[in-house]
Amino acid sequence: MSTMQFGIFTVGDVTQDPTTGRTPSEHERIKAMVAIARKAEEVGLDVFATGEHHNPPFVPSSPTTMLGYVAAQTDRIILSTSTTLITTNDPVKIAEDFAMLQHLAEGRVDVMMGRGNTGPVYPWFGKDIRQGIPLAIENYALLHQLWREDVVDWQGRFRTPLQSFTSTPRPLDGVPPFVWHGSIRSPEIAEQAAYYGDGFFANNIFWPKEHFQKLIELYRERYAHYGHGTPEQAVVGLGGQVFMRKNSQDAVREFRPYFDNAPVYGHGPSLEEFTEQTPLTVGSPQEVIEKTLAFRETFGDYQRQLFLMDHAGLPLKTVLEQLDLLGEEVVPVLREEFAKNRPAQVPDGPTHAALVAARDEKTGSESSHEEKVEAAK
Repeated sequence: MSTMQFGIFTVGDVTQDPTTGRTPSEHERIKAMVAIARKAEEVGLDVFATGEHHNPPFVPSSPTTMLGYVAAQTDRIILSTSTTLITTNDPVKIAEDFAMLQHLAEGRVDVMMGRGNTGPVYPWFGKDIRQGIPLAIENYALLHQLWREDVVDWQGRFRTPLQSFTSTPRPLDGVPPFVWHGSIRSPEIAEQAAYYGDGFFANNIFWPKEHFQKLIELYRERYAHYGHGTPEQAVVGLGGQVFMRKNSQDAVREFRPYFDNAPVYGHGPSLEEFTEQTPLTVGSPQEVIEKTLAFRETFGDYQRQLFLMDHAGLPLKTVLEQLDLLGEEVVPVLREEFAKNRPAQVPDGPTHAALVAARDEKTGSESSHEEKVEAAK
């Protein structure tokens, strides 16, 4: 694994292909996501991440089921969510589901907490959207505790109390999955990530970069404030969406109908305006490299870059071609360039093995300190 991690994230939308008029079935889309995950490992990417949605036209309502299935068909790639709804899922169930997935995937598991961007999801799960931020804060505090304490007594506002409760299975090697807190707009979530010393994923795909600069700076400052390290040691992830062909004109010509008609983009700013304002890059591999390298100038050295590639109704065949270009022509150059002049104190992208090693080092130094204290007596 290189110091920085590269991967893809999918939102699992079922969108009509505007060039053929064909819409895949839910079954086809789910199977396509699995094929994309396998391809991501094959072309040498580090991470595959899926969103969580409970409304059409999206299919990934059960991310751990999908990631467990993908885990069985892959060997190396880190499997993550690009949103786990901390607001509407029960923290006890999240604790259990992801610990189980950790065991099945030999630790290749991350989780990204988010509130989601679909208001109606709250009442579907018996929650009140007006409590979105308090729910996110309380639920995560409980989840954090469930993974770290074998027996939990807990009381809060939003669920029944727990008495002498043990979440099973316990996290693999006694180390919980690495947690990212994903946000598009909320400083409270940057604050939460900083407080726990977790990662912060700024999904910068729709808004101008100045907005995300502020959020990431806030997170870095508060990470240091809470004593987890320097601002440069905070763990940052970024999104971005790309469409590539060998030459730029072909990419623009081919992608334009998808952009113009996709529910997520269409009928708003032009393709040209959107690519200027956001990370969307439609062009040659070299243009994708240049735009992605510029993120470092804006946001500082960071740990994880995820690309959105299977969106807007693009057919599976096209997405797999995109992944070939990403793996062969883009990521190797990005790895090399991002490694240049990367300060020694900037952390690597998180892995289970590294988290276990850090824990063992910490407990080792604590016990040797205790031995010294005993000897001094």
